[in-house]
Amino acid sequence: MHDIAVELAPPAPLDPATAAACLTLLDFETPVWLDTAADSDEVRAWLRFHCGCPLAADAGAARFAVLAAPAAMPALACFQLGSEAYPDESATLIAQVASLETGEAVALSGPGIEERRDFRPAGVAEGFWKQRRELEALFPQGVDLVFASGASLAAVPRSTQVRF
Repeated sequence: MHDIAVELAPPAPLDPATAAACLTLLDFETPVWLDTAADSDEVRAWLRFHCGCPLAADAGAARFAVLAAPAAMPALACFQLGSEAYPDESATLIAQVASLETGEAVALSGPGIEERRDFRPAGVAEGFWKQRRELEALFPQGVDLVFASGASLAAVPRSTQVRF
């Protein structure tokens, strides 16, 4: 988890960390899908102006997704998972959660994590971690995850193993 020192005033319902992730990752070549909670005229206009990104009407057509209400998100299999030849064509999901420290704990391990690390994002969909664990069998295919809350970010790349 990393606290960002940035003062942004994105349109509701975006948190500063969600907005910072969008400003960092999105551009004119990266179609983005907005969940129902994030899909407003203000958010669409802000993303177009600041990122120049095209908006995808379908989650499966997007390289990025902004999930302002991840508890109601579609199944992970609805997003681009890439292919064995082109795993980089998978989607990155930016999930805005209520907290990065008060949810049900999952244990993360893998590259970049010494032994194991507990992670507790609050507000993900029921069965989310089970779906994410099932995608491990497809590696190098999968989805990359960025969790945002307030002014904090945490990333869970597809190479990370999840246990609960």
